[in-house]
Amino acid sequence: MTTVTFRRTPAAATATEAGPATALRAGERAGREPLRHLAPNWFAVVMGTGIIGNAAATLPVQFPGLKGAATAAWALASLILIVLAGAWVLHWRRYPEEARGHGMHPVMMQFYGAAPMALMTVGAGTLMLGKDVIGLGAAVTVDWVLWSAGTVLGLVTAASIPYRMITRHRFDADSAFGGWLMPVVPPMVSAALGALLVPHAPAGQLRLTMFVACLAMFGLSLIASLVTITLIWSRLLHHGLPPAGMVATVWLVLGPLGQSVTAASALARVAPGVVDDRTAAGMDVFAVLFGIPTWGFAMLWLALAVAVTWHSRASMPFNLTWWGFTFPLGCCVTGSTALYGHTGADLFAVTAVALYALLVGAWLVVASKTVRGLVLGELLRPAR
Repeated sequence: MTTVTFRRTPAAATATEAGPATALRAGERAGREPLRHLAPNWFAVVMGTGIIGNAAATLPVQFPGLKGAATAAWALASLILIVLAGAWVLHWRRYPEEARGHGMHPVMMQFYGAAPMALMTVGAGTLMLGKDVIGLGAAVTVDWVLWSAGTVLGLVTAASIPYRMITRHRFDADSAFGGWLMPVVPPMVSAALGALLVPHAPAGQLRLTMFVACLAMFGLSLIASLVTITLIWSRLLHHGLPPAGMVATVWLVLGPLGQSVTAASALARVAPGVVDDRTAAGMDVFAVLFGIPTWGFAMLWLALAVAVTWHSRASMPFNLTWWGFTFPLGCCVTGSTALYGHTGADLFAVTAVALYALLVGAWLVVASKTVRGLVLGELLRPAR
């Protein structure tokens, strides 16, 4: 067994830090071999783009042109997913050592959770938005395929990445960061988005099994996320902010918080007719009694995330962790929308619309910087 000590700077040095000559050689090689350093964190681009459409589809206020824009976001996310999936296959075939190295790296291996969430995000968008383009039957089929693949991969990451962290690496007390949530959040996404497929499952035991499985994955991810969030909170209080290049990962905590509120609400909506009336009524109450307190903590974390980002703004270099500004924020949008549906409180509707405007603004900034980084080749070099 190889043991790696993960200290305060939780990533390998970049080519630029190694010296101008090394940086030049890395840049030249990146231009010739653009797929060599393709890492799993690229799937966060699909997540952050797809949530733009998915969150818009459920907003309590539907503005003129919003549905068309949401459908365009779904289509763009689908295209990026297809391109990335193809590139990922080529990456594994041409550069197997680099690909396996990502699974051993104490930071990069966390982002293997991005791929299953990307699959399920596009699948849900296909059912909510793509059905008007390809038809309901085809949309349901696509969602079943992507949700099933994403769920299997997500359960694998939720078990295998923590196992590898325990058995292959040694982490210092200040090592915890938002990326540690990435492997354990996919089952929560499975629970929230799987609820959309419950009505499309055959009635009887198969539908009940689907519902129970989603509820079990809700609990699996919720408890693992709460443990991890506690570690992250402790790390921030005892050791301060992470390195400038990792500050954006603070936003990742919003993902499981917002998605758990969304999942509880989504499962409560489909419970009638699947479970007995008493259980269905209990699910509806749970969606409110769990959702509102969790939403409150999410708003506290959002305030902290905005504050630390503003504090570090001058020293934050752009990298793919900036996509952490998008998907987690989108989960807070869907969670706020869900609570509005359960309570009718305008507070949640106003918050959902305000957060969606912030989400779109964040996406425009991060997407433009990503395109620029691709054109210049900066994002094709070894990841920070």
